[in-house]
Amino acid sequence: MPSDIDIAQSAVLTQIQTIAERLAIPYEAIDPYGHYKAKISLDYLDSLPKREKAHLILVTAISPTPAGEGKTTTTVGLGDGLRRIGKNAMICLREPSLGPVFGVKGGAAGGGYAQVVPMEDINLHFTGDFGAIQLANNLLAALIDNHVHHGNELGIDVRRITWKRVLDLNDRALRDVTVGLGGPGNGYPRQDGFDIVVASEVMAIFCLATSLEDLKRRLGNIVIGYNRHKHPITARDLQAEGSMAVLLKDAFRPNLVQTLEGTPAFVHGGPFANIAHGCNTVVATASAMKLADYVVTEAGFGADLGAEKFVDIKCRKSGLRPDAAVIVATVRALKYHGGVDLKELNTENLDAVREGFANLKRHIENVSNVYGIRCVVSINRFFADTDAELELIKELTAEVGAKAVIATHWADGGAGAAELAEVIVEVCENPTEMTFVYDDTATLWEKVEAVATRVYGAAEVTASHHTRNHIKELQEAGYGHFPVCIAKTQYSYSTDAHLRAAPSGHHVNIREVRLSAGAEFVVMVCGDVMTMPGLPKIPASVNINLVDGKVVGLS
Repeated sequence: MPSDIDIAQSAVLTQIQTIAERLAIPYEAIDPYGHYKAKISLDYLDSLPKREKAHLILVTAISPTPAGEGKTTTTVGLGDGLRRIGKNAMICLREPSLGPVFGVKGGAAGGGYAQVVPMEDINLHFTGDFGAIQLANNLLAALIDNHVHHGNELGIDVRRITWKRVLDLNDRALRDVTVGLGGPGNGYPRQDGFDIVVASEVMAIFCLATSLEDLKRRLGNIVIGYNRHKHPITARDLQAEGSMAVLLKDAFRPNLVQTLEGTPAFVHGGPFANIAHGCNTVVATASAMKLADYVVTEAGFGADLGAEKFVDIKCRKSGLRPDAAVIVATVRALKYHGGVDLKELNTENLDAVREGFANLKRHIENVSNVYGIRCVVSINRFFADTDAELELIKELTAEVGAKAVIATHWADGGAGAAELAEVIVEVCENPTEMTFVYDDTATLWEKVEAVATRVYGAAEVTASHHTRNHIKELQEAGYGHFPVCIAKTQYSYSTDAHLRAAPSGHHVNIREVRLSAGAEFVVMVCGDVMTMPGLPKIPASVNINLVDGKVVGLS
C-alpha cells in the first residue's frame, strides 16, 4: 500500500474554481492561492440565505491511543460517502499545527484514500493563517512590554502579566523564559513564557468569532494582566485590537480545498482539544451549512474532550446544533484499552476487545445521554481485524442502544463509507435535541464538577487553596457565566494518561486557571498537560525531507 503522501501526490486534483462551482460559489467570490486552494469572500458568505434544513454531523472518537483511530480520515471518508449516495455534502476540518507535524503525530489531512488535498500545503504553511495568528498574538505581547518601557501609564504590574508569546512548534525550552535582559534599553526584565499557537487565546477567538466586528470586539476584551490593585488590563486599554484585527482580516476568510474525490472542504482554524476547545471556525461551519445539505465536521480527540467542548463552547456560543454524531473506533484501539501491548494488537483477542469496549461504551453514553445527540459507531477497519472481533463490537454496541458500521474508507475512499453515510442520513431525519452538560447559571466550580463527574466518571474535583481562590475571584469579577474549557490529557478519562478504558472514582485536580475573556471561556488546566508541548526523542521531522524538489516522509 502506498504511503499517504504518495497517494496524495499521485492524485489528479480539480481546479479550485470548479470545486467552488460545485457549491454554486461564483468565481468573483473566491481568492485563489494557486490552483487548488482559495479563500472565500466573507461578504459573499454573509449574503447567502440560511438553508431551510442543513444537517450538521459531528465526528468524534474514543479516547485516542498510539494505535491510531482515524477520526479525520473518517470525516473525509463520510463526506465522500455522502456525495457517492447522491447527497450535497461538504466537510469542515481544522488546520494542522506544525507542532504535531514535526513532532509525534505527523500530518492531519486524513489518510489513505480519504484525504484532503493538496496534502503538503495543508500540513505545512497552507494559506498563512497560523502565521497571522502568531503575529497578532505576539504583537500584543510586544505592545505590553513597550507600554511598560515607555512609562507604564496604565500601571501594569509586571508580576501579573498573564499574556504569553506563542510559536507554532513544539519547543519545551520556551515554556518559561526571562525577557528584557541586557539593560534599560531592552525594557524591564520579567518572567515570561511561550505557548504553542493552537493554545493562544487569539486562536480561540479566531475560531469562535462570527464576523470581523465580533473578532475585533473579542480581541479588545482580552485580559493581558492586572495593575497593582488587581484590576484587569485589556488589549483595548492598549489600543491593540485594531492592529491585531488587521493582521487577521485575510486569515479570517475560510479556506476552500477538496478531498481526493473532489468533495468540497473548508479547512480553517485549529485549536487543540486537550489544551483549547478543539473545533474549526464557527464562520466556516456556519457558512458550510448555507452551501450544502450535509456538513461533516470533527472535534479534536475523544468525545470526552473535543465533543464536550464542541457542545458546551462552540454550540453554546454559535447556536449550531448537530443532528447526528459519529464515534470512531478501531479493533486495535479497543484491544489497547483492554490492556494489550502495542506489539500484540494484530493478534485476535476477544477478551481484550470486550474489556476495552468500556471506553467506547462510556463515549456512546456521553454522546447519547449527556449531550443528547444520536450517534453511530464507525469501526475504522484495519487489515488484521478478524470477523469475530468486528462482530463482537457490533454486538456490544447494539447492547447499549447504538449501531456500529464497518467502514473501509482508508483503503476504498468514499465507497468504503457509503454504508455509514446511509445510516447517518437516516439518523439525521430524526434528530434529538442536543443538551449542554451544565447551565450558564452554574458557577465555574460547578461547571468543572459537572464535566468531571458526568463525562469523565470522576469522584470529585480538587484544587489548591490558591487555585480555588483564583476561581472564586473570577466568579466574583463577573466571569462566572462563561463556559469552562478543561485542559487535560487526551489519552484517558482521568488526568493520568496511563489509565486506559473507563476509569471511575478518580480525582480531577485543577493545577492552574487561565481567563480567556475574549474567547469568553475559562481554561482549567488539569494534571500535567502542557500548553507548550515538547518534541519526542525521535521527532517526526527526522523523516521529513525535500528530495529533488519533492516533499517526502510527511504522513
